[in-house]
Amino acid sequence: MTRLTLPLLIGALILSGCGRFGDSGWNPLGWRGPAATTPETLAPEGGYPKAQDDRPVVPQILGAEWQPLSDGRLLVLRGFAPLKGYHSAALVRSVPRSGDQLQPDADGVLRMRFVASPPPAGSAAASMPANTATDTITVALPISFLRLSRLSAIQIEGGDRVITLTR
Repeated sequence: MTRLTLPLLIGALILSGCGRFGDSGWNPLGWRGPAATTPETLAPEGGYPKAQDDRPVVPQILGAEWQPLSDGRLLVLRGFAPLKGYHSAALVRSVPRSGDQLQPDADGVLRMRFVASPPPAGSAAASMPANTATDTITVALPISFLRLSRLSAIQIEGGDRVITLTR
């Protein structure tokens, strides 16, 4: 046992004198060469491309209201377009960004746009005028109480005006 103890003790003393990680050639952590630098983020240089929604805003906003949900509130927005056939209505961020779309700006206001796709040019719907009573465009967005606690207001941009709702 003494034959094994002396070489182990000498080896431990030599390695303990190697200094910090990679400062010495005797340190086994530095034997594979210099450590590769890892990037601070996985995002590509210049960031991720931000998708811009090319749909136009709904020409007229008729109203906006909160409806209660069991775990938050439902934001219901009604709009009107002069022609029949508008489709794919949605609430999108005014300034697109990657990540959480319901994250408010630094001032606590969530800025959204009320958008919808118009009917294709030359279609039958593109030539028919819309009726205010039957052809409203409605979109809803559920927001949890946790998200509502981070918001001071929601600002919704339409074609004719901007509506601001407080929580």
